[in-house]
Order: sequence, then C-alpha cells, then structure tokens
Amino acid sequence: VPPNLTVPQEKSPLVTREGDTIELQCQVTGKPKPIILWSRADKEVAMPDGAMQTESYDGILRIVNVSREMTGTYRCQTSQYNGFNVKPREALVQLIVQYLHLTRQNLSVKKNEDVEPLTKADRSSVGWAPSHQVMSFISSGWLTLCSFANESPALPSCLLADPPAVEPTFLEIRQGQGRSITMSCRVLRAYPTRVLTYEWRLGKAYAPEFYYDTYNPLWQNRPRVYSYSLQWTQMNPNAVDRILAYRLGIRQAGQQRWWEQEITVNGNIQKGELITYNLTELIKPEAYEVRLTPITRFGEGDSTIRVIKYSAPVNPHLREFHCGFEDGNICLFTQDDTDNFDWTKQSTATRDTKYTPNTGPNADRTGSKEGFYMYIETSRPRLEGEKARLVSPLFSVAPKNPYGATNTAYCFSFYYHMYGQHIGSLNVYLRLKGQTAIENPLWSSSGNKGQHWNQARVNINPPTSFQLIFEGIRGPGIEGDIAIDDVSIVEGECMKSDQPANNLRSGAVGTLAHIRLIPVIILMSVLSHQR
Repeated sequence: VPPNLTVPQEKSPLVTREGDTIELQCQVTGKPKPIILWSRADKEVAMPDGAMQTESYDGILRIVNVSREMTGTYRCQTSQYNGFNVKPREALVQLIVQYLHLTRQNLSVKKNEDVEPLTKADRSSVGWAPSHQVMSFISSGWLTLCSFANESPALPSCLLADPPAVEPTFLEIRQGQGRSITMSCRVLRAYPTRVLTYEWRLGKAYAPEFYYDTYNPLWQNRPRVYSYSLQWTQMNPNAVDRILAYRLGIRQAGQQRWWEQEITVNGNIQKGELITYNLTELIKPEAYEVRLTPITRFGEGDSTIRVIKYSAPVNPHLREFHCGFEDGNICLFTQDDTDNFDWTKQSTATRDTKYTPNTGPNADRTGSKEGFYMYIETSRPRLEGEKARLVSPLFSVAPKNPYGATNTAYCFSFYYHMYGQHIGSLNVYLRLKGQTAIENPLWSSSGNKGQHWNQARVNINPPTSFQLIFEGIRGPGIEGDIAIDDVSIVEGECMKSDQPANNLRSGAVGTLAHIRLIPVIILMSVLSHQR
C-alpha cells in the first residue's frame, strides 16, 4: 500500500513557549509503514540533535527545551520505500516559539499609594517595580529573567494592565538583594469568569550541594573498574522554575575533556531531598572530577564540582564481615609502618621446611593444612619485645538511629593460636576515624595457651568508622609464634548462649567509656575449646 502523509489539523501551526517541550506530528499510513525524516523547510540549518535530518518511526519529532531560533517551518517526508522507486510524500508543520521581548516604558510606583497610568502600553502588558524604582516593562505577559539590586530588601509590585481589565492587580513580595523571586499575577478581563494567571520563576537555578557522607559510596567493585554512588541535594528548588534535568560532566583527574550526559528529573524536587545517581565503569585507581548543573526551561543554573577518589573498599554495610585470609589481598588488611616486623600469611602445606618445631599451628582454624592464617615468626633475628602490627580496613558503621540511646553494637570475634614456651603477647586495639593517635585496648592475652585454636569475642559500640589492630609481641625465645584466623564482625551483640560457663577472661580488661555515648564496661571474653 503506497504511503500517505498528513498533518493533524490541531498540530499546525503549533504555538509554544521558549523552554518548553513540544512534539511535532505527521500521521503516516501505508504497508509497510515507512520511516519519517524530519528537516527544516524554511532554511538550511541543523535539527535540534545536530543532524540535518532526524529519523522518526512514529512520525513524532520531540524537541526538548525549545528556543526562539527553532521558530519556523519543518518538513516531514517518507524515507526510501523499502528500496522501491516511490516518490517521497511530504508535509509541512509550522512552529511558533513565543519568547520575552523587553521594552523600556515610563512606570512609577509610589509606596502604599495608587499606581499612575501606564503609558504606551501594549495589550496584555505587565510591569514590575521595586518600591519607587522603575524596572523592566514586559509585553505579552512573558518573563524569563528579571533581576534587581537595592541596598536593602525590596518590595516589588506586580502591575497588570490589559484593557478592558476591571482593575489592576497588585502583589507585594519581600526578598533579599540578589536573590531569585517568584512572582504570580492574576488579572480579571472583560468577562469576570475568565481569570488569567501569570507565573514566573525568576533567576537561574541554584547550585546543587553534594552529599559527602554517603554510606558506602563504592557500591560495585570489580578487578579493573569500580562504581560510585553520587548523592546530592538541590539548594532552594522551589525558588526557581521546576528543574527538568541535570547535566552531569565527568572527567579523569588531570585530563581536559569532559564527558557529559543528562539526568532526567521526574516530578518536583523537594527541599532537602537526597538524589542519587550511580557512576559506573570508573577505572581503578583513578580519581575523577564530577560537575553537576541543574537545567530549567530557562536554561542552565549554577554548577558545582567535586572530586571522587577510589579507595580500597571496606565491608559493604558492615552487616557481616568474615576473613579467613584465603584471598590474595588478605581481606585488605595492611602492615603497620611503625612496627618492627610484619605478620606473615602462611599455611601448613606451604610453610618453610626449616620452621621452628614446638610452636605455631599444624593447620588453620578449620583443621585444613591447605588453609591460610596470619602469624608472626619469632625466630632470629627477632628480639624480645619487638612488635608486628596488622591493621584492618576502615569499617563504615551503620548510621545511628536518631531516636536510639546508643550506637550500633557489633560482635567482633577471631581465633588465635599461642603455643610455645616463649610466647609473648597478643593485643587487639580499636582505632576510631579521625583519632589516629588514640588506640583503645580491646583484648589482650599472653603466655602459652596450648597446641590448639582458641576463640575470642568482644562486644564493641563504635560511634563512627573504625579500624582494628592486631599486635603480636615477641617473647624471650624462638618458640613464640602467634597466629590468628577467621576474623569476623557481625552486627549485634555477641550471643551469650555461645559462651561457655568456664570461658577464660584476659587480664587486660578495662573500661572503654569513650567508645560508647554513655560509660559502660566492655567484657572481653575468650572462648577456649580443644579441637
């Protein structure tokens, strides 16, 4: 069936306002239905998407953020008809974009007095004036930007004259210097049943405000790339016209080129509303500059820029963390630079054949000779009293319930092996974020504990992000190897039912009132059992 192309009667001419979204439509029939090509018919200029022709499969051309330059005649025509030599059908659509035209007129307003008649006023004219100062005179009731600056807050009045209007309408708005204003005017025409409302949101959109306390922003972590959860709020969203989208720009730190895309906004943004957008496919370990610009129908608002940096991820949400030191990066534990020697990752199957007998474990905590654990080697040249310190990744705790009396509780547990006649000490410390110089003692044990693994459990209530530090201290001789395995942190207090009645208690128990919001005594328990 040959194609047929028509324009609905109500679709040409189309009248719209600058900054709106408009749809031009041509109805096409025929089997099979051809693709429609849109182009400008009145001049040789590019279409809104930058191409000379724009394809449409349903006959609709959608233009976002219409500008005055888009006023004109648009041609819709059928494309090549499946390879057959069929003459293209075409139709024309007229688009008229209304926009603000400012003219200066004589207008004076005396505070708390009647308004003098407007001179040389076009029909449906609107004038704005702050107190006694003359301002712009606007034709057609359209206003895209109006700013004023006084030494003190102004009292602008909205003056409307549209013969045969019944009476002008006055509206007073108080606003500070240099800030945006929303002004709304209503005027009664010759027929009282018809009420015309003009509403303008003056000034461009305010800058977004990035939220820097995102809980676990590194939400996806793969070998070569990572993803980042970007969050922000919008400053004074109701002070300007509705935000239609955000223009997101991102570039690698040190590079010149910005990559940009638009983030569409559905509905109105509320003041204080937290907006989230996930940045994906970021290259490790690069840092990126992120620029965010709000867009209203009047154009772009103020931009804001921040830098996001890759950091080794912590346990997501810290609901449950388990580490058996089996992976290559030992669960992101690191060696402390201030100690005397390092902890070593080892399994019974891979240990040195010249290992010191009568000390150290014969298998990991599960009994596997292939399983790994961390230990300190106390053979020469190590000296008595030297320390090896192993530091955990930084754990981000769950946000505190504003109605709760205490911080979230966690059960911290691990297995330790202390066998040999020269065993020194094993200490565990808690370090809070922002307090790197302060280490709170959590647990301590020293001396020979037998040729078996023991478990320790400690309740902790950190008020902020924290790290754990395992400190092994060399004893008086070479038979003093200490090992740890299966470190875990689980949300909630340690189950009392899991602790036997005869559990051992270390001699270094102390009060950690500064870790809670209220003073408490933390009981540090050691579960001992023979494998």
